[in-house]
Amino acid sequence: MIETTDDLAQLCRRLVRHPHVAVDTEFMRETTYWPKLCVVQLAAGGEAALIDARAPGLDLAPLFDLLRAPGAVKVFHAGRQDLEIFYHLGRVLPTPLFDTQVAAMVCGFGDQVGYDKLMRDLLKVHIDKGTQYTDWYRRPLSERQVRYALDDVIYLESAYELLTERLRASGRERWVDEEMAVLAEPTTYLMPVEEAWRRLKTRSQNRRYLAILREVTAWRETEARTRDIPRNRVLRDDVLTAIAAEAPETPDQLSRVRAVPKSFPERAEGAALIAAVKRARALPERELPVPDAIVDLPSGLGPIVDILKVVLKLKAEEAGVAQKLIANGDDLDRIALDDHADVPALKGWRRHLFGADALAVKHGKLALAADGRRLRLMAVNGTSIA
Repeated sequence: MIETTDDLAQLCRRLVRHPHVAVDTEFMRETTYWPKLCVVQLAAGGEAALIDARAPGLDLAPLFDLLRAPGAVKVFHAGRQDLEIFYHLGRVLPTPLFDTQVAAMVCGFGDQVGYDKLMRDLLKVHIDKGTQYTDWYRRPLSERQVRYALDDVIYLESAYELLTERLRASGRERWVDEEMAVLAEPTTYLMPVEEAWRRLKTRSQNRRYLAILREVTAWRETEARTRDIPRNRVLRDDVLTAIAAEAPETPDQLSRVRAVPKSFPERAEGAALIAAVKRARALPERELPVPDAIVDLPSGLGPIVDILKVVLKLKAEEAGVAQKLIANGDDLDRIALDDHADVPALKGWRRHLFGADALAVKHGKLALAADGRRLRLMAVNGTSIA
């Protein structure tokens, strides 16, 4: 258990000498916008330690230096939220970086495989997840909490070594590198407040409505960050969409919007929200947001999408890669519509594995054929197959 800055600095000096360091965190987020870091777990070279991030006077700077150190690979499992925490607290993103969940998807362990299942399948180790939802903010930590937290890193080293061997043998190391580049990008973790409206997944194509939604959602995002409370404790998503539809410009009009809290329109927050609506209504046409294109498949393209689904399943099974990592349903719709669709499935390793063959099937250059109990792709050689 590490509780002082000096002990943390000594620990990090020892661990950074190893070629890879396993990292995990425990945090709480139920009542805040920003996650509250409670515990950091580190393991390398047979040594494992738990850092009490709530210890009085503890400075995490040595940890941030370790995360930046170029010589040691930082190994996480499903590390997106852990990385968000480090970026928020220290503006640091670990490099070089390896995520065993992503690697496991590339190596055929299924979609978003959990840590306990991966350790069971890969290392034949059972992980007790009974303490997963404990209150990590309270002190002192129990012996069971400490054991659970350390279990989340002590096996990661072995998992990393086995997965990298499989990736090297299959020639897929670059595939994981492409995914790690996304995780190492700061924009992955700090969305501009002006883009927060896209989380609401509206299908409206009305640009004025979208402008109002953008402004009121940006106001809520700023308010939540400033007050460090969950977004929905400011206003719920459905209330924002209703406000965007009604476009209230007075407290009385705002009070008539369904589900707006009773006293909200007369408070300072209500005035700020009305001001956001007015800003959006005053925008010139050229500054209104452009809605995301809705894929509306023309008649006749549905069967093509169905065939692409079969090709995706075939290629994923052949390669032993999780389908979800290669493409989703929206990708397939867009590929059916446009050979140059801006989707991951037509870029990088995904194009090599699936996208190029998907386009060839779409244009009749490849066909699906049954070979006993198996499907395979075959060249058409210029003739169409009914």
